[in-house]
Amino acid sequence: MKKSLWMVLMLVVIVGVFAVGCAAEEPAPAPAEEPAAGEEAPAEPAVEFPKMNLNMSVSTSDTSSWYKGGEYFGELLSEKTGGNVTVTVYANEQLSSGSQTKGIEQLQTGVTDLSFHSTIIYSILAPEFGVISLPWLLPNEEKADAALAGAGGDAINEILLANNVMPLGFGENGFRQITNNVKEIKTPADMDGLKIRIPGINMYIDLFKELGADPTSMNFSEVFTSLQQGTIDGQENPLSIITTSKLYEVQKYISLWNYSYDPIVLGINKDLFDSMSPELQEIFIEAGQEATEYQKKLNREEGAAAVALLEAEGMTVTALTDEEIAVFQEKMVPVYEKYEEIIGKDLIDAFRE
Repeated sequence: MKKSLWMVLMLVVIVGVFAVGCAAEEPAPAPAEEPAAGEEAPAEPAVEFPKMNLNMSVSTSDTSSWYKGGEYFGELLSEKTGGNVTVTVYANEQLSSGSQTKGIEQLQTGVTDLSFHSTIIYSILAPEFGVISLPWLLPNEEKADAALAGAGGDAINEILLANNVMPLGFGENGFRQITNNVKEIKTPADMDGLKIRIPGINMYIDLFKELGADPTSMNFSEVFTSLQQGTIDGQENPLSIITTSKLYEVQKYISLWNYSYDPIVLGINKDLFDSMSPELQEIFIEAGQEATEYQKKLNREEGAAAVALLEAEGMTVTALTDEEIAVFQEKMVPVYEKYEEIIGKDLIDAFRE
């Protein structure tokens, strides 16, 4: 018994000496303050994100950069929230029965949580959004990127917020080109009488009428069949949309004229965004910026490969020269005069800086 007690005492001494030695190297932390009687100990600080299953609408097919950008956005949100926030992306305006205008209305009212929509479609609701699409206002990608990252983009973001949409970033549909089944287009005279499908905004109606064409508005989901049946002669869209929608199967000619730049807005219903914690809002903004840059990169890669694809599919591809484009631009003076009054010269100038 005495031997066992002696061993225990020796062990206590050894442990005590070891502890003193450690204390000499690193002072022990001050004891935690005990909670007052009746109070619970404070919880460890942690950010816990609520479970959210969000829906997102895009206007294009599930092979498009829009859809892939939406999926990437969802992946980023899931990663940044430990899987608590998930996004289901719906292609071809499935949530709005094919109507892009209804798609934006659903985003505004919260029926849809998120969407990629073109500012062209937003301009149906507020004409100021049409500023970006004015003919040859933004002549190249560098000018477009600078304008949307600067005063022009700030102005558009303010208008989005006023329409109950929180902007998370600008992707792109790209520069719009024109296709048809009748003839090669190189001059305004070549457009005389052509029935061209356009998005339903007044500025495009005025623009194409000024060029002598017969513009007609319809949902994009109806375009392929209308071209196939000859209800319309042609349409205008960026290269990536023309290829992913396989419009080369029902069109013979395409003219590359970069007449209108078309960004897309990654938007979230503002009421939903406002209901989130600041930490979660920051995650959505960060993921939005990453996802739109990714989508834009994909879109430009697809556009670069599209011309070769269209030629391989048998389309006649005509790239207009600067001199040929200048002739079209001269016809646009009345359009700018009219829309300076509607959109506002200050807003237009913000995109010219």
